[in-house]
Amino acid sequence: MSFSGSVYKTLQKISGKSNVTRKKEELLCYSYDATGNSFLPEVIIFPGSENEVSQILNLASKQNFIVVPRGAGSGMTGGAVPVNGGLVMVTSRMNKILEINENNFIAKVQPGVIVADLHKKVEEKNLFYPPDPASSSICTIGGNIAECAGGPRAVKYGVTRDYVLGLKAVLPSGKIIQTGVKTAKGVAGYDLTRLIVGSEGTLAIVTEITLKLLAKPAAIKTLAVFFDSMQKAARTVSGIMRETVIPRCVEYLDKASIDLVKDYISFDLPDNIKALLIIELDGYKTQVEKDALDIQKLCFSYNALEVLIAEDKTQSQELWNARKALSPALYKIANNKINEDIVVPVDKIPDMVQITKEIQKTYGLKVVSFGHAGDGNIHCNIMYNKADESEVKKANKAVDKLFQATLDLGGTITGEHGVGITKMKYLPKEIGATQIELMRGIKKVFDPLNILNPGKIFIS
Repeated sequence: MSFSGSVYKTLQKISGKSNVTRKKEELLCYSYDATGNSFLPEVIIFPGSENEVSQILNLASKQNFIVVPRGAGSGMTGGAVPVNGGLVMVTSRMNKILEINENNFIAKVQPGVIVADLHKKVEEKNLFYPPDPASSSICTIGGNIAECAGGPRAVKYGVTRDYVLGLKAVLPSGKIIQTGVKTAKGVAGYDLTRLIVGSEGTLAIVTEITLKLLAKPAAIKTLAVFFDSMQKAARTVSGIMRETVIPRCVEYLDKASIDLVKDYISFDLPDNIKALLIIELDGYKTQVEKDALDIQKLCFSYNALEVLIAEDKTQSQELWNARKALSPALYKIANNKINEDIVVPVDKIPDMVQITKEIQKTYGLKVVSFGHAGDGNIHCNIMYNKADESEVKKANKAVDKLFQATLDLGGTITGEHGVGITKMKYLPKEIGATQIELMRGIKKVFDPLNILNPGKIFIS
């Protein structure tokens, strides 16, 4: 539909003239996400309250126009791009931390809160919110809810859904619902909270989130473990998870990754490095010190070249700066990438390492791997030049092979990025037809007019 005339004026009345736009240059800014896929919306709106969101969706239902919710646009599967045009609803104005309750270990936040800002505020009160996606300095809590984001600490602490106690959300009809509880337990009725978390903005627009917090760990210890083969590193990960305390992070970088970010590390690296594990422990100081030494001993038993225990926060931060710099640094290799966040059972990581080597050899494209090895979540980046049609075809074939191999190993095609538009065609390979039909039915119950973020997750 067209947004000319009365509909556009009504939107301006709801959120204010300065918070609604259809200027071409501003539409372009909200036409894409981190995938690089771009679809032009017709209007952008920046609501400032739950009531405004409700009015906008009520209008959308009556006038039958599409609404696409958006946080910071850092998603990796096209979940926030307006593939069918319509209205993009940006939640950046709804960015308040409403409450941090130190006695009950909860926080109430709006969807536009930047994740790193929440981390900072709760830690000032000696509390801890574990989920920490690599984009935490820019991504929003609302986006994390939509994709059920994870991050390095998921191996010990779990993902976003494990910290969402309750939600306030607006249905496509404009009705406001409240789900979940404010308590540590609650099993009254179906778990609508968990249904909405990870639904990629297709069921409802979240306007307030109640999050569970933990006590801030007393001490943190970071280790860097170097290997002369990726297979040794992968086997070590399995050994750590089986034989020692569970670290809060076990990240790995392959040789290509290390070469891209070694300038971020000031200390000397051993020769002949082919893989790096970044391992982080937390807990009471004396226990953490003991656990670090135990892991150091175990890593050497798996033939590590060297195990460095970070001496201070600065050295530890260097390692994490290097890890977080990886995604943008990849473009030094080629001008485009397909970034897949596959997950395999931890004991199958060595098999997947070998498969990625075979894919690289078969298609002649650079495959850079890094990720959350502690829970088997591997980010495989297939690098190619988008102006070269033959490379584009090879990259797509490489993804086909990667996903099939992942499923054959008992894994999943996505651990934290979601399905969006980039993985729709692969979803039926993992999820049976009956389950997909159930999911479509749930979508229809929430959104009978199909106005909320259509064209995502399921092939039309």
